[in-house]
Amino acid sequence: MNKTELIDSIAGKVDLSKAAVGRVLNAFMEEVKGTLGKGNKEELIGFGTFLVSERGARTGRNIQTGQTIKIPARKVPRFRAGKALKDAVR
Repeated sequence: MNKTELIDSIAGKVDLSKAAVGRVLNAFMEEVKGTLGKGNKEELIGFGTFLVSERGARTGRNIQTGQTIKIPARKVPRFRAGKALKDAVR
């Protein structure tokens, strides 16, 4: 499901226009990005948690040349599914 299909599906379930649902979805995504950008986590009980994780520095290999390269440490976004979401998938 892509973003447009998600908006259509939500608009069909609630009494809001597709434009309004699109604005709400965009606001939600901006809020999560802003929270993660500050290094904090966003927790939605039952659904899951968006958080920032540290990925350590490591060595890799350039596939084309075979040369060893150093990959620097960085922060990456993560999502940990909540119990209700896990149960829905089973």
